[in-house]
Amino acid sequence: MRPAKQLGIISALSLLLLSGCATYQPAHVNNLCNVFRGEIDWYEAAVDANQRWGTPIWVMMAIIHQESRYVDDAQPPRDWFLGLIPLPRSSSAYGYAQAQDPAWDDYRRSTGRSGADRDDFADAIDFVGWYTHGTQRRLGLSKWNAYGQYLAYHEGRGGYQRGSWRSKAWLQKVASKVKRQAATYNVQLKRCKAELDDALSGWFF
Repeated sequence: MRPAKQLGIISALSLLLLSGCATYQPAHVNNLCNVFRGEIDWYEAAVDANQRWGTPIWVMMAIIHQESRYVDDAQPPRDWFLGLIPLPRSSSAYGYAQAQDPAWDDYRRSTGRSGADRDDFADAIDFVGWYTHGTQRRLGLSKWNAYGQYLAYHEGRGGYQRGSWRSKAWLQKVASKVKRQAATYNVQLKRCKAELDDALSGWFF
């Protein structure tokens, strides 16, 4: 084989390996079918979380959509003193689900998933399923209630019980947005679920 041809093959393989390591970022975040078509592993993770916790896929995905727009290392914005010195962030929220340190630590302890990472999509959606499941058990909020579940997710279950969200008109608007997104995702998923299931089966077999 000629050296030039060998070099070309090596370069192509290197590009494939690099692309395989790249973090998936959906191009059309408002279309759930396109999100899952772009990364079938995400659909597999969503199905697993749904089966484990019972929360509809479209509710979990609407919450993640609102929290991070599917950016793996999303964090709250940081203020700067005099434009030079970075100040602490407003919270410890991080990753796809914007889970804060205490909630994430509780999740890892209670599920035994000590190696779970907030910038891993499978772990993040499992966290959302776990959290909404706990909210349903503690507060009686249906897992299909995207509006109420998001309020409890944002404010914490204690905050929801205290009604902290009632004085936050902006948060109620965001929760309504999550509710609408969940409804849209539900309709979309019904249209492509069979296709995704077939793709998932083909992926393994």
